[in-house]
Amino acid sequence: MSDRSRSQIRPLPSVIFASRWLQAPLYLGLIVAQCVYVVRFVRELSHLVSHATSISEQQIMLAALGLIDVVMISNLLVMVIIGGYQTFVSRLGLGDHPDRPEWLGHVNANLLKIKLAMAIIGISSIHLLRTFIEASALGTPDATVTETGVMWQTIIHTVFIISAIGIAYVDHLSATDSHRAVMDLD
Repeated sequence: MSDRSRSQIRPLPSVIFASRWLQAPLYLGLIVAQCVYVVRFVRELSHLVSHATSISEQQIMLAALGLIDVVMISNLLVMVIIGGYQTFVSRLGLGDHPDRPEWLGHVNANLLKIKLAMAIIGISSIHLLRTFIEASALGTPDATVTETGVMWQTIIHTVFIISAIGIAYVDHLSATDSHRAVMDLD
């Protein structure tokens, strides 16, 4: 946008457009949350390493799933922070930076929703796998999960999958409609 056209924006639209910057502190808060997850990851990893010889293989597997869970949540935070800022606030201006995420070049709200849905399914899958592993203790005093808890977690995971399929399908329909509209203009 040129300086001339920028100066022609009326005050109300200008304020509304500038309000997008109110999201910047939210993204900074998510960066702080990611720092908390780094601390949690280091704590869980050090606990796993210090007890590696005294815990069972199942406990190691559960600890590893906990670490994977933290990493997947951190990945989700990165997608929201970078993709959301780029989509809704301002361009990051990374140019051809070698570490620039591949998906950032064509990120939009729909792609971000699909990526978030897939990340949530991944996180839910880790939790469900962890629950299934812990379900071997069902009916014992050591049980940390119940049959009802397993059932509800499975139902919720299934709803996540169906929702992601729905989001992807609507995105596909939107892309198809947009493509048809462009073809009709030609």
